[in-house]
Amino acid sequence: MTQAPEMGSLHDLDEHRAAKEAATPPMNLDKPDPASAEAVPAESAPVGEAVDRADNPLADWLTVPDAPVLPVWARSRASVVANVTALGRLTWWHTRYHGIRTPKYLMKAVLLAARGFFRACVGLWPTLSAQDHSAAVKALKAQSKARPEDVELATRLQIAHAERTRTRRWRFGAAAIAVAAAATGAALAPLPAQAGIAAAVVAPLAYLGRGKETRLLDQAAPPVRVDMSAQQLNDALRAAGLLKSGGGKDEKDLPKVSCTMGPVRDGRGWAVIFDLPRGGGKTASDVLAKREVIAQELGVDEIQVIMSRVRAAKGGNAGRVSMWVADDDPYLGTPNPSPLEKAERFSIWEPVPFGQDARGTRVAIPVMWQSMFFGGLPRRGKTFSQRLLTAAGLLDAYVRHYVADGKGGADWMPMKAVAHRLVMGAEDDAIEALKAMLAELLAEMERRFALLRDLPTSVCPEGKLTPEIVAKYNLPVIFVTIDELQEYFTAMEREDREQVINDLCRIARRGPAAGFVSNFASQRPDAESVPPKLREIITIRYSTQVVDRTSSDMVLGKGKAAQGADASVLSEEHKGVGVLVTGPASYVTVRADYLDGPTFAALCRKGRTLREAAGQLTGDAAGDVTAAADAAGVTVPPIVSDVLEVMRHSPRMFTTDLLAALVNLDEDTYGDFNAERLATELDTAGVKRTSKQVKISGANGAGYQRRDIEDAVPAEILLSTTAG
Repeated sequence: MTQAPEMGSLHDLDEHRAAKEAATPPMNLDKPDPASAEAVPAESAPVGEAVDRADNPLADWLTVPDAPVLPVWARSRASVVANVTALGRLTWWHTRYHGIRTPKYLMKAVLLAARGFFRACVGLWPTLSAQDHSAAVKALKAQSKARPEDVELATRLQIAHAERTRTRRWRFGAAAIAVAAAATGAALAPLPAQAGIAAAVVAPLAYLGRGKETRLLDQAAPPVRVDMSAQQLNDALRAAGLLKSGGGKDEKDLPKVSCTMGPVRDGRGWAVIFDLPRGGGKTASDVLAKREVIAQELGVDEIQVIMSRVRAAKGGNAGRVSMWVADDDPYLGTPNPSPLEKAERFSIWEPVPFGQDARGTRVAIPVMWQSMFFGGLPRRGKTFSQRLLTAAGLLDAYVRHYVADGKGGADWMPMKAVAHRLVMGAEDDAIEALKAMLAELLAEMERRFALLRDLPTSVCPEGKLTPEIVAKYNLPVIFVTIDELQEYFTAMEREDREQVINDLCRIARRGPAAGFVSNFASQRPDAESVPPKLREIITIRYSTQVVDRTSSDMVLGKGKAAQGADASVLSEEHKGVGVLVTGPASYVTVRADYLDGPTFAALCRKGRTLREAAGQLTGDAAGDVTAAADAAGVTVPPIVSDVLEVMRHSPRMFTTDLLAALVNLDEDTYGDFNAERLATELDTAGVKRTSKQVKISGANGAGYQRRDIEDAVPAEILLSTTAG
């Protein structure tokens, strides 16, 4: 993400001592030999010690400077490419900027040329009219009037008058001939030459007609609006209270940061790595906490300032900060399509491609042995981002999906083609289905742990699932995806809520070792919607825009906003953008890859094909009639498919409940439906009701039975799902 800081050469003391001992013969402690040092051959002494000896008169000027040979921007190919690219972008921007203003510049040049022509005429008139001679004649005339009897003076006056007249005639004539010749040449010349002659005439005249404040070209604002000089950086940190202010001191005496790299151009922004001065009591964490103030002092939005600590593993210390300031908002523009869109297969054991950071660096998330939580405001791309990780599991035939969507909308409905268990909505029957799904997961988790314990260490050395164990013992990775957790928790009774929370905590805490990947999401990650005891055990967190820093900390973890991981700085335009926390001190703002609904549905169909070929199509997906029809290329009327979907957990349903569930599934399609229209549409689709009344929990009412809806599906599809 950042370039390595330039540092002095490091010396290994152990190697140094070993070399020194090897070059020095062992001493006899009983009989020390003062000449033993001189007995050591010069060529056997370490080169550094030979040069640095105090008695070496050449030591001062033979010491090699510990300084880089090349400038900072030329020390790596990436830096050279970044700076050349920035120069090209700047040149192209100026070309477009001034190109569209060419008509304005031409008109402005003509006006300046007209003013220049006037100034030329005014300036040349005394020369053309020989006014200097006229002044001499006027003086002689005045003398002649005073002394009319002076014949010599009269003669001189006549000679001067003749000279003035003759000079004026040839000067005006020469000027007229020059103008006529230029006009004739321009008229007879071809068009390109005429343009050149016009430019040759207009350019000097426009230059003559300019004023002190007149500019022919508009002053263009370059795309690089941040002048990341060391002085500006010091001023910004001083204004943020991170460096001591003047207090009447000379500017040279004020404390300043020392830049170990930059500022240099790095992609579409400026990069710098700096150390805070010692003695000021400020640390890198203090700098991160002042991100908004620093951005204001640099004249940019805080979303453009990316800062992080440089840890000791990368040559850093507690006062070293890496900063990158973007030229503009790096998270706007056309979304990046997900690489999964065109992939044929994917191994869930590999990091999942998730998105790009501000500098265009690809971000991938390792999901094995992890649990994930997604949060944020509605319609900010939270579900789209969550689906990216599930989509990766679709392309691995040895991943078994358990999915629950508390909203019950269309976002997760394509998973019916693949999911071993799929729970849609948060009604009573869906809640019972969710509880049964969690009980099944816990039983499978305990079964796997018992199996892993019995395996020899040569097969299972760490007591965890491995790709070899998955293939040999048919233990596919289990992907548990639950969206809109708050819908389930708010709809449950207290006892059920506590039981479900405990089950989810067990799965998130112990499940990774057994090959369980938890992928949870909620719009309101408060204590009522998602309890802290569940959120706090999640290892990877992602938050789209939230309302404030407190909400950001609820999703990303307590104190993360103070460290710089603050999702509240995102705006409404940042759809699909969020802050990703992958560890106690690791976070990055990511623009998630784009994977829309139709593409996700296509991946679900591809995942079904992969599982059928590998013999891994199980559970609800194996018995789903609409998914089987889609896979077989058989068209099922949409009304039949949607009714089967909302009745997934119910053998029968009242008409009023069925209509409400259909509206929740697709309000645009079913918002105007009533009982009569629903009956008509189903009858047209081939549904034959065996009874118009159903009995549920002892109550009778108008409704539908699931078996009647299934009878409208082609028989071969029903047979294939029954066999599966």
